Amino acid sequence: MADLVKALQHEYQLDRSEQVPIATLRIGDTVRVHFRIVEGRNQRVQPFQGVVIRKREGGVNGSVTVRRVASHGVGVERTFPLHAPRLERIEVLRHGHVRRANLYFLRDRTGKSARLREKRRFRSNLDASAGEGGAAE
Repeated sequence: MADLVKALQHEYQLDRSEQVPIATLRIGDTVRVHFRIVEGRNQRVQPFQGVVIRKREGGVNGSVTVRRVASHGVGVERTFPLHAPRLERIEVLRHGHVRRANLYFLRDRTGKSARLREKRRFRSNLDASAGEGGAAE
């Protein structure tokens, strides 16, 4: 029975992999999470943009915690299950340069000290990514 559950979970993960870029999602990335909100009979997709401060692996039970600073400097954190059916997609906007596994220290910081450096992409990386796209010409 346990093998059947694991097999079904693995199939579900493979189906969701194109919508949720788990492999490219890292701590410190600025992301926009499109999540389906259900209000009565109405459904709408609401984006939530912020910095990934925690990533929990665990197959189908994996999740990410995204933090953003809302109006009046109030920090808002939401935890999104990565394989939830209401999760539409995740867009990675920026890659942050961090040296920690969890960015809980951002909770205590405000203003400029709460910013993360952007990860630098070197010319060899840019040439390799341009070469892959240009091969179809």
